[in-house]
Amino acid sequence: MLIHPNFDPIAISLGPIAVRWYGLMYLAAFASGWWLGRRRIAQGLAPVSREQFDDLLFAAVLGIILGGRLGYVLFYKPGYYLSHPLEVLYIWQGGMAFHGGFLGVLVAMAWFARRNRLDWWRIMDFVAPLVPLGLAAGRLGNFINGELWGRTTDLAWGMVFRGAGAEPRHPSQLYQFALEGLALFALLWWFSSKPRPRAQVSAVFLLGYGAFRFLAEFAREPDSFLGLLALGFSMGQWLSLPMIAAGAALFAWSAKQR
Repeated sequence: MLIHPNFDPIAISLGPIAVRWYGLMYLAAFASGWWLGRRRIAQGLAPVSREQFDDLLFAAVLGIILGGRLGYVLFYKPGYYLSHPLEVLYIWQGGMAFHGGFLGVLVAMAWFARRNRLDWWRIMDFVAPLVPLGLAAGRLGNFINGELWGRTTDLAWGMVFRGAGAEPRHPSQLYQFALEGLALFALLWWFSSKPRPRAQVSAVFLLGYGAFRFLAEFAREPDSFLGLLALGFSMGQWLSLPMIAAGAALFAWSAKQR
């Protein structure tokens, strides 16, 4: 049995200003996407120029933040925020959803592609491999904060988290860090390193993320205010199933387009 280190969520304090680890993880996520994107542009494997990429990244950041917040509000706590509408703006209190951020990026990239008269699918195929390392950074931030812990377990690496009782639990944040972050990045970076049919890289992202998230949710403790839903699946699993189905359909469609 292991004990969570109980990291201080504040990384740096400068007088009244507190810089939190979770905020630093967001910066690391955007920095990794910027660096990887610039590398692909230098290799001639991008549908955008360096100047266009800066605008693309700005649009993606807005999509992630706005979509992630609105996704959490609508998917997880619609009743609460309907009664407390001003708290929708309190993003410093936490509450971001990947699936909402994903939809936000889709909309942001559609706007960017239209504005620059570019193919939306080619843009999404370019963006998809840049995402997983950012997801890994986010899960690392969850682990540092000691939040979103896993279900109880008797495995040797079970971990006791502050506020989660005395029983050891799966460090599910690290499972997601490894699966949705590192493994998905390795898969997408390898797959996209060669020319692929239009929309096929995006299809692999949908399939990979959906499958990895669905599996990891079996070890993650469901949200206390939701619990398990139909068929014993969590909200995260139900939101991942459409991604898997869409990825399979998109892959088949892309193969036919070739």
